[in-house]
Amino acid sequence: MKFFVDTADTKDIADLAATGLIDGVTTNPSLIAKSGRPFAEVIAEICALVDGPVSAEVVATDYDGMIKEGRKLAKIANNVTVKLPLTLDGLKACKTLTGEGTQVNVTLCFSANQALLAAKAGATFISPFIGRLDDINLDGMELIQEIRQIYDNYLFDTEILAASIRTPNHVKLCALVGADVMTAPPAVIKSLVNHPLTDKGLETFLADAKKAGIKV
Repeated sequence: MKFFVDTADTKDIADLAATGLIDGVTTNPSLIAKSGRPFAEVIAEICALVDGPVSAEVVATDYDGMIKEGRKLAKIANNVTVKLPLTLDGLKACKTLTGEGTQVNVTLCFSANQALLAAKAGATFISPFIGRLDDINLDGMELIQEIRQIYDNYLFDTEILAASIRTPNHVKLCALVGADVMTAPPAVIKSLVNHPLTDKGLETFLADAKKAGIKV
């Protein structure tokens, strides 16, 4: 499973990229706004930090506006993935942009039928929002399973990009049900390494090494 980090904080991206664990980045207008910097400038800097896809979202909601903005975003760097909303105009724009060779991430997916439409429109990625479904007492992981089965049934190339991930358990479950990609905030990705028994074991080894006078 590929790991994308969901942030526009270039320091966090650089830190995680140095670990070799990050395969790409997802952003949205809210995350970019927090940086207080020009949109294109932030996207360009992120694209220089990672080799993989960097999702940059349009703000237009009509087809013509999305095409204009999508083409502009795609020119920022070769690894820009244009992020489009899952609407009829968004799907139409997806078909056009993917036909031009641009990677597209169709976002705000909340049903298997929506995911099916995105795949038929040629989306590179579909982003089901797990956490937001859980927030309204629906099973976000069940949606990932449904999309996985549908895409496998018809051999769609669209990759399932599990989004709105809130916890390490979400990451594990996504891997178990076969999501192609997961995107999560830096804190969630960093927390995956944590386990109390790892900490306890390391503490014991270091104490024994000190007692024995071991130096490497």
